[in-house]
Amino acid sequence: MIVLIIGVCGCGKTTIGKALAKDLGWRFLDADDFHPEANVAKMASGTPLTDDDRWPWFDRVAAEMRRMNAAGKPAVVACSALKQAYRDRLAASGDVRIVYLKGDAATIEARLVRRAGHFMPASLLPSQFATLEEPTDAIVVDIREPIPAQVAAITRALREDAPRVVTKKILDQVSK
Repeated sequence: MIVLIIGVCGCGKTTIGKALAKDLGWRFLDADDFHPEANVAKMASGTPLTDDDRWPWFDRVAAEMRRMNAAGKPAVVACSALKQAYRDRLAASGDVRIVYLKGDAATIEARLVRRAGHFMPASLLPSQFATLEEPTDAIVVDIREPIPAQVAAITRALREDAPRVVTKKILDQVSK
């Protein structure tokens, strides 16, 4: 199973994803690492990506998710995946559960201003919110909660998702 952590830039995808992966003993992948250099340069210059920029990136991320699912290797993947079409493309890679880190613009902008060493400038946050289509089929987590509380909420929701027997089986194995 892949747990896909989604949300706008600065919501905490990498921080929560790494903490969740560590808690579960799973591999963590940051979709930002799959961006072609042209995408990184475009965002770093303050220019939002277009769908034409994003599709090859999503295909690279989805291919890695398919490989991990096929090998039976659970993982946590952090990826903005702001539109339903993007999430559908990624979810087609196998057993995927989506977690949406939800926050307001003021909270996230304050985080982005303090963040150092990332190519995504705070000036692109409005374009992220403009693109965002909030998911209706995700575990929703309030980003104002402390990191351990967010991780606990995600883990609890994964365990309680009764129709996903494979998920429960994998989580039960990790707990032993």
